[in-house]
Amino acid sequence: MYGRDPWGGPLEIAADSATDDDRSRNLQDYDRAALSSSRQLDETQQSWLLGPAEQKKKKKYVDLGCIIVSRKIFFWTVGSILAAGLLAGLIALIVKLAPRHHKPPPPPDNYTQGLHKALMFFNAQKSGKLPKHNNVSWRGNSCLEDGKGESGTFYKDLKGGFYDAGDAIKFNFPKSFAMTMLSWSVIEYSAKYEAAGELNHVKDIIKWGADYFLKTFNSTADSINSLVMQVGSGDTSGGNTAPNDHYCWTRPEDIEYKRPVAVCSSCSDLAAEMSAALASASIVFKDNKAYSQKLVHGAKTLYKFAREQRGKYSEGNEAATFYNSTLYWDEFVWGGAWLYYATGNNSYLYIATHPKMAKHAGAFWGGPDYGVLSWDNKLAGAQVLLSRLRLFLSPGYPYEEILSAFHNQTGIIMCSYLPYFNSFNRTKGGLIQLNHGRPQPLQYVVNAAFLATLYSDYLEASDTPGWTCGPNFYTTDVLRRFARTQIDYILGKNPRKMSYLVGFGKHYPKHVHHRGASIPKNKIKYSCKGGWKWRDTKKPNPNTIVGAMVAGPDRHDGFRDVRTNYNYTEPTLAGNAGLVAALVALSGDKSVGIDKNTMFSAVPPLFPNPPPPPAPWKP
Repeated sequence: MYGRDPWGGPLEIAADSATDDDRSRNLQDYDRAALSSSRQLDETQQSWLLGPAEQKKKKKYVDLGCIIVSRKIFFWTVGSILAAGLLAGLIALIVKLAPRHHKPPPPPDNYTQGLHKALMFFNAQKSGKLPKHNNVSWRGNSCLEDGKGESGTFYKDLKGGFYDAGDAIKFNFPKSFAMTMLSWSVIEYSAKYEAAGELNHVKDIIKWGADYFLKTFNSTADSINSLVMQVGSGDTSGGNTAPNDHYCWTRPEDIEYKRPVAVCSSCSDLAAEMSAALASASIVFKDNKAYSQKLVHGAKTLYKFAREQRGKYSEGNEAATFYNSTLYWDEFVWGGAWLYYATGNNSYLYIATHPKMAKHAGAFWGGPDYGVLSWDNKLAGAQVLLSRLRLFLSPGYPYEEILSAFHNQTGIIMCSYLPYFNSFNRTKGGLIQLNHGRPQPLQYVVNAAFLATLYSDYLEASDTPGWTCGPNFYTTDVLRRFARTQIDYILGKNPRKMSYLVGFGKHYPKHVHHRGASIPKNKIKYSCKGGWKWRDTKKPNPNTIVGAMVAGPDRHDGFRDVRTNYNYTEPTLAGNAGLVAALVALSGDKSVGIDKNTMFSAVPPLFPNPPPPPAPWKP
């Protein structure tokens, strides 16, 4: 078909020269050309004109508030964190569930192990109605009638307290010294008791003793004129065969004979020592304000009685046979020092540091027993106790003269313990003979070991590296070494390889002089003389009195494990208290020293008075 060209030429039109698609594409090409030659359109306008395939892909973002990040990066980051957390959790779970092969903690040192056992002895010595947690299977309630049924007396009930040794007598004099020693050790080394798990135990023992002492006098009064000194009797002189605590060999639980109560009205030594026991216990229980104040009040009453009604408690009675007191001046110094620490009242410090008091107590005498702390003589302990005051607080005038003298004397006492000097002999095995070869030496040895360790800790706490003995200087380690050698001897490092602490080690005394331990708990009540067969048998005790420190070896390191020889095999409260104090002082980490502040908790800030001016000069 030919059409006419309006411009003068033929126009050829083909019927299927192009398809619809071709024409569409041509139009799109025209559109693109138009778009490229005209102004730029916005995205919405372009989306109208361009097909989906032609649209530019838009990136998606996540708004995190402080920054905007790509969604893809965001998901990758979160996923990585979650994967890492799951991996860490899986590793932790595997580690937790996997079998462990940790190195076991080191066993407690010998001193800590010995401490656990030595405290158990006091549980075995308890009198009265026993608590459920006493943990001594062969002991039970005993002597529940002590002090009852006597009209017109100031006491109503004297059950409780502790039996002194292998018998059932309750001697207040050595018992109060034992309680004072335990309280002193708690005040200084409560952290070590806590570390050993024994703080509550030892405080329970102290409270058991203190509660009994409060029964033995009118503790609510400000003034008294008498107190109980002893319950029970051991007098067998002149062939006396009346049933008593020495003639009979009977379990305390089976005692049926009458137990007398001895009262004293001129007993300064006993009253001052009981005052020290209550005053020191009040510091132990300072967090229990009501109970602590009750103890302080009793201590004041006893000390006042001791000062006003002078006399020795053992004068003219059977106590002189067992626990004879030589002086009461040392108890005045000792009790005054403890009352000062318990109350902060300077009047007690004035008494304890008065020059005449020190002179009467023998502070400047010397002599063969100088420096030996015991249930009878507390001077060495008082000097160490007051040296503490000078080292840490230095109260100055008017106390400095005697405090300085006590401090110097304490240094001399420490020198006398060392093997470099000849103050005391030693056995071939190395045991110091503080009682000069007399029987029952260990009770004196443990007290010296405690004082030496304690004084070394005082020096270290005051940043003092040592002390001098004449021209020679010795470090604090020398004192600890002395204490360790003596306690190690008791625990088995001796020529006989014998542990003198029952239950410690494999070789220890099996025939301890002790009624309760030697008679089986078999529901049979043995009469006064019926128990003699258990006293005299050569068989080992049926009950092990764990923690009892026996009297000890002789001066040749010899020891006879014989029940009837109390000079070798009988334990005592006073001896065991000194052992407990020495063991806790040596136990654990050396870096855990003393508690400097608890002792001074009741002492007010000190503002020393200036010394008096010199006398006017005269030509």
